[in-house]
Amino acid sequence: MFEEFKHAFNKPNNGHVQLIIINVVVFLVLVTLKVFSDWFGFQEFFASIFKHFSIPDNFSEFIKRPWTLITYFFTHSLGDLFHILFNMIVLYWFGKLFAEYLGSDKLIALYVLGGITGALIYLGAYNLIPNPPDFIRLSSGGVMVGASGAIFAVMVGAVTLLPEYSFYFFFFGSVKIKYIAAILILISFIGTTGSNAGGNIAHLGGALMGFVYIKQLQAGVNWGSWITSVIDFVKNLFKPRMKVKVTYRKTESAKPRSSGGPSKASQEEIDAILDKISDKGYESLSKDEKEKLFNASKK
Repeated sequence: MFEEFKHAFNKPNNGHVQLIIINVVVFLVLVTLKVFSDWFGFQEFFASIFKHFSIPDNFSEFIKRPWTLITYFFTHSLGDLFHILFNMIVLYWFGKLFAEYLGSDKLIALYVLGGITGALIYLGAYNLIPNPPDFIRLSSGGVMVGASGAIFAVMVGAVTLLPEYSFYFFFFGSVKIKYIAAILILISFIGTTGSNAGGNIAHLGGALMGFVYIKQLQAGVNWGSWITSVIDFVKNLFKPRMKVKVTYRKTESAKPRSSGGPSKASQEEIDAILDKISDKGYESLSKDEKEKLFNASKK
């Protein structure tokens, strides 16, 4: 099973599956800890752990654990299996469509931007409104978890890009995705006055980001490029690098190159090949470049 998940995670242009796997792994780890804490009476210990994954609505609490701006949208309610199940199904549908047209890098960037935007609007609603409505005041004092804000961003991004695209449902037949998104947004809008006001406010914030992100992308501006750069930087830190020792010996007289022998390379070519390995890894080399490097290493 581990090898199958590893293979699925490493497939190219598979960002929606990567996000689903991360969410599921976080859920399984936390729910396992919760079960063991209930068995052995460590509920307070687990509560302190879960607190560091969920974003608080109180700003003074949030600044004590700012990383929750990211961790909360990879975390789900442990008492409601349908919470993560529904979110992952929607992420799979719309994420696959989004990655198909714009690629995994932009999908992951929008997911993160949507989650951050949803959290900031959530914090703003609870901390910056001078005279908050009763439904916000009554539902304050809690925390928020869930990928819904990030997923709403992906959903609305896909709809903004391809409003006439349709999904096929067994009982309903072909349904345009713009109507699916409109129904889910309406439900969240109505829910902003309910017991999950904060969560639904975050949904709307993510949806707004999805629309703006695509419009900016169509105008030639990629708001998520910095996220892609950060992710690439972190990946390169853990990417194994080949240690290649190359020496160069200058001959006194030039020898004619044989027409049928292996290809040789100048020092400038070797330097360029080594730079390419440093930037993109050994696997990015062509067959001819690998042969030149191999021949140079034997000198």
